[in-house]
Parts: sequence; structure tokens; C-alpha cells
Amino acid sequence: MRRFGLALPALALVSLISVPLTTNAGEWLERHVDSNALVREHAELGDELLPWALALFLMAAAVWWSYRRAVRRTPGTVGSTSAVAIPLRITAAVLSLVIGVGAGVQVYRIGDSGAKAAWHDGYSATAHPDRD
Repeated sequence: MRRFGLALPALALVSLISVPLTTNAGEWLERHVDSNALVREHAELGDELLPWALALFLMAAAVWWSYRRAVRRTPGTVGSTSAVAIPLRITAAVLSLVIGVGAGVQVYRIGDSGAKAAWHDGYSATAHPDRD
């Protein structure tokens, strides 16, 4: 944790800030394309990413804060793995893994639905003869 320092919650904050920005851009685009079920599904999935990004930021901030707090209490053990209680570290690792995987799956679902919405009319299983 000492190597990452403030970078961990800072990067999570950047991710959190980028979600509403991209959601707003997607909503703008949704208003400017023909609406169909695939576009609506993509937009709905995009709206579900913010809670994951918020959880990711809160978890990153909590891990950073708890590490800093433990190091301040025991200044002679800077960088020591015994500075933070083992159950707390295990809980933080499991929660971080669950939140990270959940966010990653949600991003995949959003991207997959966006690709389907963009390519549903423009893809053919056979190649066009004039494009060889």
C-alpha cells in the first residue's frame, strides 16, 4: 500500500467522475439516433455503472485511510504487514475483489450491448463481394 499511496483513491475518483460524463454523452447520443430495444438496453446498462464506480471509490478511499491510520498509530512499522489487523485486510481484499469484478462485468455488459446496438444492422455473416 505504501507504494500506491494516494494514487489508489485518486484513480478511483477519476473513474467515478468519468462515469457521469460518459453517461451524459451516451444519453445525448441516444437522443440523436433511431431508438430501438438495443439502444435502450445499452442506455439502461450504462445507468447501472455509477453505483459500482462509487463503491470502488469508497473502498479505495477506505483502504487508503485505514492504512494511513494504522501507520500513524505505529510509526515504527511503516510498510509492515502487521500494521493492519489480518481480518480487516482479508475483508478489504474480498470486498475489493467483489466490487472490482462486479464493475468489470458491468463494463463488459455495457460494451457488449453497445456493440450490438451499433452493429445489429450493419453486419453480415458473409463478406460483401465488392469489398474484397
